[in-house]
Amino acid sequence: MNLTTKVIVTFVATLVFSVNAMAQKNFAVEADNSFNNKQYFNAIELYKKAYTKAKKKEDKAYIIFRIAECYRLTGDSKQAEAWYVKAIKANYTDPKAKLYLADAKKAQEKYNEALIEYQNYQTDAPSDPRGENGVKSCELATKWKENPTRYKVENLALVNSKDPDFAPTYGDKKYNKLLFTSMRPGVTGGAMDGTLGEYYSDIFETQQDKNGRWSTPTPIPPPVNTNDNEGLSTMTKKGDLMVFTRCLSEKGSTSLNQLYSATRKGTTWSEPEKLSFCTDSNKFASPALSSGGTMLIFASDMPGGQGENDLWMSNYNKKEKKWDAPVNLGPTINTAGNEVFPFIHDDGTLYFSSDGHLGMGGLDVFKAEKKGKGEWTNVTNLKYPLNSAGDDFGIIFEGAKERGYLSSNREGTKGADDLWSFVLPPLLFVIEGKVVDCKFKEPVEGVVVRLAGSDGTNVETKTDAEGKYKFAENGSARYVVPNVSYTITTDVGKDVVSRKGPLGFLNSSEKQKVTTVGIEEAKTFKGINFCLTPIEKEIRFPDVLYELGSFELTQQSKDSLDFLYNTLIDNGNIVIELSSHTDFRGGDADNQVLSEKRAQSCVNYLISKGIPAERMVAKGYGEKRPVEVRDADGNLQYSLTEAYINKTSKGQPKEVFEAMMQKNRRTVFTVLRKDYVNPNAPKVVPKTQQQKPKTEEEEEEEE
Repeated sequence: MNLTTKVIVTFVATLVFSVNAMAQKNFAVEADNSFNNKQYFNAIELYKKAYTKAKKKEDKAYIIFRIAECYRLTGDSKQAEAWYVKAIKANYTDPKAKLYLADAKKAQEKYNEALIEYQNYQTDAPSDPRGENGVKSCELATKWKENPTRYKVENLALVNSKDPDFAPTYGDKKYNKLLFTSMRPGVTGGAMDGTLGEYYSDIFETQQDKNGRWSTPTPIPPPVNTNDNEGLSTMTKKGDLMVFTRCLSEKGSTSLNQLYSATRKGTTWSEPEKLSFCTDSNKFASPALSSGGTMLIFASDMPGGQGENDLWMSNYNKKEKKWDAPVNLGPTINTAGNEVFPFIHDDGTLYFSSDGHLGMGGLDVFKAEKKGKGEWTNVTNLKYPLNSAGDDFGIIFEGAKERGYLSSNREGTKGADDLWSFVLPPLLFVIEGKVVDCKFKEPVEGVVVRLAGSDGTNVETKTDAEGKYKFAENGSARYVVPNVSYTITTDVGKDVVSRKGPLGFLNSSEKQKVTTVGIEEAKTFKGINFCLTPIEKEIRFPDVLYELGSFELTQQSKDSLDFLYNTLIDNGNIVIELSSHTDFRGGDADNQVLSEKRAQSCVNYLISKGIPAERMVAKGYGEKRPVEVRDADGNLQYSLTEAYINKTSKGQPKEVFEAMMQKNRRTVFTVLRKDYVNPNAPKVVPKTQQQKPKTEEEEEEEE
């Protein structure tokens, strides 16, 4: 337990010792008195003086251990480590020296060394779970550090001082006013606290301007801040009610943390009143109000808890105009250690800090899901970098957004504790590819590429002169987001022309699939490419075969026609001629009739599958249009006429002759036009990537 836990546990006001005691020069007794009164800063020097007077080895070992304890309880892990090592070498017998040495090493990210010390403590105190938990926490911390979450954490340098600054809370519903606890110069009382050697704390406030700059922090005026310790505050979203922690300095007595409330009218705060359930014999601190101010969660060492400091809940009784008796949040949340600094998210999630649940350092930030009224479950560590080897506590979120502030004494801290901002950057995904001509492999410009997501996303973009397209972030709009599966398709418009004809291209029947489900890192999905078939004189598709002299479709023929069906579905604007051809065997008239029946059988099949009849024309050509073979420039080389086939197949096996005959016995389709409009099609206008996204201000105005 170091500085920040101590602020909750020992945020107390005590008097220093009498002049008579000091006159006796019994430094050991004076040091113990200071320690027992939680005056750790004063006790350190007294123990060091007592050490020079000690004669017995066991007395020296005890004094060394107490010095280590003072450094631990004031948050100086480096000095604590050094003095615990000395205590162990001096044969201090309490095994807790090894436990706290392990804690000090862990707080400095010396996880491998700390793990060994926890194992040593396990050997000496096998019944204490803190040894085993320490080993596990070192293993987890190492794993989390090597695999950080995507949160970005930065020091709020312009607000922080070299003194402790911690426990932020928002001061208004716009989230541009921040209240926090500070022990910097300029506090109302100006007195020093012997516990830390710091000033007594006050609640400070700072305002953020339009450029994101924070004003110089100033203490809230009386009656909230006084000569005593004030801090650890919380406010309603309206900013009309504040609950905070106060610790009175009364001559001749020790005062424990208590909770006070004050209301605001305009810029004036009312005289604070102590909450009715607070008792002088227990500590009450670090309150958290729900946004409406009807529920309060706080930390306390009241009887009936699970450990040193537990989280408790109280609801406001509007009828009686007071807070109900507190209820402990139970063992799911609370442990044998300290649970402190709660925060109630707008969605009901409870955030808090703990040194009892497995974590990376002293205090770690955890979250618990809301289960029911006044119940939370599934406690989860927020891991690195929201958590660190140091103390991480006092987290707050800016409404539903994944950003806010927390307190920490991690590496990079200016003072004993600092305020830090955090944000979860958007998980950026990019889908990119290219569209080319299937035949000539040239890029195709102006093709509409559509992106449809499982979350209802429906956006589109167009290919550039190089045939490239990209779905990416555009201003504040993101088109590819986490945990969504996408289908990417093409839509060839009327203006897209091919190298070989004015009718352009057919849409690709291929549908590309991309998913971001389960991906935790930014990624660019490259090579999501398409190949478009140019619309030429006639377009072949998988062979439609018939029994000799028959026009009845075989199952294989139906499978082939399913390809054409998909083409018609993917190109909903085309009207085709579906034509059948025969070879030259048989009479001309018979071949003509047979080819017409074969073409019509294909059309009838497609109609049965739902293709409108007006999109197809059946045409038979008999043997009149043999296959023509052309070179790359389109020049005719030969056609598969009777004379050519007989000449070429002369002396060849029968299979060669049949193969050449089969090329003429073909069913093909020709695109007649691209202006068909389905009267029953839904009129959906997808968003385009070129649309200017709305700003946050515009969205707020609409709301």
